[in-house]
Amino acid sequence: MSTRKLISIVAGCFNERENIAELHARVTAVMRQLPHYDYEIILIDNASTDGTVEVIRAIARIDKHLKAIVNVRNFGHIRSPYHALLLAEGDAVIGMASDLEDPPELLPEFIRYWEQGFKIAVGVRRNHAGRGLTPLLRKAYYALITRISDVDQVPNFTGFGLYDRAVMDILRDIDDPYPYFRGLICEIGFPRAQVPFDKPIRKHGRSKGTFFVYLDSALLGIVNHTKAPLRLATLLGIAMSGMSFLMGIYYLVRKLMAWSEFQMGIAPLAVSLFFFLGVLFLLLGLLGEYIGLLVTHTIRRPMVVENERINFEPAANATLLENSDA
Repeated sequence: MSTRKLISIVAGCFNERENIAELHARVTAVMRQLPHYDYEIILIDNASTDGTVEVIRAIARIDKHLKAIVNVRNFGHIRSPYHALLLAEGDAVIGMASDLEDPPELLPEFIRYWEQGFKIAVGVRRNHAGRGLTPLLRKAYYALITRISDVDQVPNFTGFGLYDRAVMDILRDIDDPYPYFRGLICEIGFPRAQVPFDKPIRKHGRSKGTFFVYLDSALLGIVNHTKAPLRLATLLGIAMSGMSFLMGIYYLVRKLMAWSEFQMGIAPLAVSLFFFLGVLFLLLGLLGEYIGLLVTHTIRRPMVVENERINFEPAANATLLENSDA
C-alpha cells in the first residue's frame, strides 16, 4: 500500500468541452513533476449540454486519476464545486476553475508552501481581464468587503488555492448549505500563504461570470461576514427621521414668517418622497438577503443531487445518494 500523501485537485465545470482535455493534460504534467505524491483530479459537472461529460468519460477510461461527478441539473456556481471539495479525501485539496483561468502551473508553488507548514495557500490575481464598468465594480466591491467585513478578507482571491485536510475537516463540520467559500477560508483563521498571478486570457468558450453571478457572490459575501448593512439601516433611519423633523421645522418657520409670499410647492415633497422610498426599498432588499440566508440554512435542501460518479471506488458509489443528501 502506498504511503505517499494524496493531493486532490477539484474543479467544477459547466459547458467547458473545449477546455477539459487541456486542463487534464496540464494538471497531469504538473503532478508528474511531483512523483512523491499521489494525486486525483475530481471534476464535478453541472449538467453540461455541450458534450463536456462525454469528453470526461473518454479521458477517464484512459486515466484512473481522473474522477467525475455528474449532477442531475445545474446547481449553480457555489454549491456544486463546494460539494466536490467536501468529498475530496486528499491530505491537501486544491480548488480551481476548469476554464484554465486558474493556471495549473501554480500547483507546485502551493504544495511548496504546504510543505513549509502553511495549511492554506491561495492564489491572488494581480490583474483582471475585462473592460468598461466591470473591473471598476469588482475593485470597489473588494474595497468595500475588506473594510466592512468582521474578518480580514483577501482581495482578488476567488477560491483558487490549496487547503490542508485540517481545513477541510473544519469546513465539513461547519456544514454550510450555501457557503461563501473565500470568506470561510478567511474566517477559519489559519496563516495563509499568498501566491500572486496574472489571470490568463481565456482561449476557449465563454465566461460563465455574468452580472447576476457576480451579484450573487457579492451579496452572499456581505450577508455572511458583516452586520454593517443592518447597522447602517438603523443609522439611516435615525438620520432621515432627524432630517425630516428639521425640514418640517424649517418650512413651518418660513411659512409663519411670510405666510402669503412663501410658496413651497410640491417639489420638495416629491423629491423627499422618492428619496425615502428608494432608501427604504434598498434596506428592505438587504434585510431580505439576511432572511433568505436564514431560510436556506433552515430548510437544509441537498447541496446537489448526483446523477452518477465516474472512477470512484465502488464503496463511494454505493453511498452516492447518502452523500448527496448530506
